Amino acid sequence: MLRRLAVTVAASAAALSAVPAAAHADTGPLGLPSLPLLGKPAGQDQLRIAVSDAGDGRDGTYDLECGPAGGTHPEPSDACARLDQLSEDGHDPFAPLPKGAQCTMQYGGSATARITGTWHGRPVNATYKRTDGCEISRWQGLVPVLPATGR
Repeated sequence: MLRRLAVTVAASAAALSAVPAAAHADTGPLGLPSLPLLGKPAGQDQLRIAVSDAGDGRDGTYDLECGPAGGTHPEPSDACARLDQLSEDGHDPFAPLPKGAQCTMQYGGSATARITGTWHGRPVNATYKRTDGCEISRWQGLVPVLPATGR
């Protein structure tokens, strides 16, 4: 076991030494080169969020920019932080409900939303509603990207 580990470490060190010096400019906590995160290319993420029937002045169309946070969204920094949190480990924060999901039969109101744009270099075209337990949970999971509703 130790022999295999020593060979692996030696091979890894040799592979790293073959990387051009410029790649070593950014190093991680162990002095190893930092690698860019896959799925989040450099540049700004841009989303348009259209909300209807949410009540209490929450309806409207908002632009959200992340990297850096900005746009007309009422809480751009918090919304971008929430999307980053939901995107950890390559998860898609805009994924639809899985086919065949079993949802509680409850009604959360007539609010609807549509999010379009780009996130981490991928196109986004997602719709949200509050017509059953799964959809309510999906909406609530995106707050503050989507507005919190009274129900």
